[in-house]
Amino acid sequence: MKTRIAADTPAALGYRMPAEWEPQRATWLAWPHNRTDWPGKFEPIPYVYAEIVRHLARAARVELIVNDSGAEARARNILTNANVLPTLQPRIGFHQWATNRGWLRDSGPIFVRDKAGSVALTNWKFNAWAKYKDWQLDNALPEKIARQRGCKSFEATADAGGYAAKDAAPVADAGRQMVLEGGSIDVNGRGLLLTTEECLLSTVQQRNPGMTREQIEAALGRMLGVKKVLWLERGIVGDDTHGHVDDIARFVGPRTVLAASEADPEDPNHAILKENLKRLKKMTDTAGRALEVISLPMPSPVVFKGQRVPASYANFYISNRTVLVPTFDDANDLKALNIIQQAMPKHSIVPIYCGDLIWGLGAIHCMTQQEPAEG
Repeated sequence: MKTRIAADTPAALGYRMPAEWEPQRATWLAWPHNRTDWPGKFEPIPYVYAEIVRHLARAARVELIVNDSGAEARARNILTNANVLPTLQPRIGFHQWATNRGWLRDSGPIFVRDKAGSVALTNWKFNAWAKYKDWQLDNALPEKIARQRGCKSFEATADAGGYAAKDAAPVADAGRQMVLEGGSIDVNGRGLLLTTEECLLSTVQQRNPGMTREQIEAALGRMLGVKKVLWLERGIVGDDTHGHVDDIARFVGPRTVLAASEADPEDPNHAILKENLKRLKKMTDTAGRALEVISLPMPSPVVFKGQRVPASYANFYISNRTVLVPTFDDANDLKALNIIQQAMPKHSIVPIYCGDLIWGLGAIHCMTQQEPAEG
């Protein structure tokens, strides 16, 4: 049982995080520049981005972050070579803000919308997955985006903020900015949120030490309008984000979840994904109705320089009746595309080859962040 909701929280003001398939004004992206994300394989990456921008700009506006004027010139040159500019120029905006990396799903803001259609954003701390020391530029992006868009910004803090469960223990360092990456959660826009224990609850990964499951659920409730958190166990092999859910299970409808499944019992992902599927099939929505769980195959293991990378078809991105799906020149590509098409029959399904992009340990969903449409 929960106590009162503080009057100035997004939930109390009627805001909620919309589902990804709800109308969008724009997709935010950061043009790639950090070669250490793709060591020895950076050259094709800007052209992969160009192909993604081409399809996204047809679905909604694209807000493209570049480091400086020189970076903008280089991006414009590649977009022109790829025949994205000047054709789609009116639908692409450039913003010269320095970044550490380009994974906007995690470093960018998480947008919310109220019943009247007003859009605001929630600002969480980004600490580079508790792995790297250079994250300060990325952490500043939500504030810059809020100023550019002229919208209200809510800072997420680690204290219970009036939404704590009764008798909850105090949060260590209450009032500090809470860490959350957009790739660690997925919502249905109607009160449900999917995440993993590996990512949000691990004390080893140092995202929010001292916060309990109950307190994390409370924070998600007050910031994103979440009414029920669905906890999966862990993420796939090769995922250096410590279990992001956008590689394993995604909402494609109010009660429909596409969940990654590995058929090969010898593959280490087999047991991981089997446990997650088992949990999903026991889960219900806020009204107590069972979820519809649809299995999505995994591609064959993708290995580069001896390292397995987190290749998954679940890392797709939805924008205004368009779904961009990562493919890997694999026998399961077509099967996965057909399953996604059947689950979302009114959407255009667009395959994007991500065999090079995934060497950066992320794919299409990891690099995108949606801004909902107003009204």
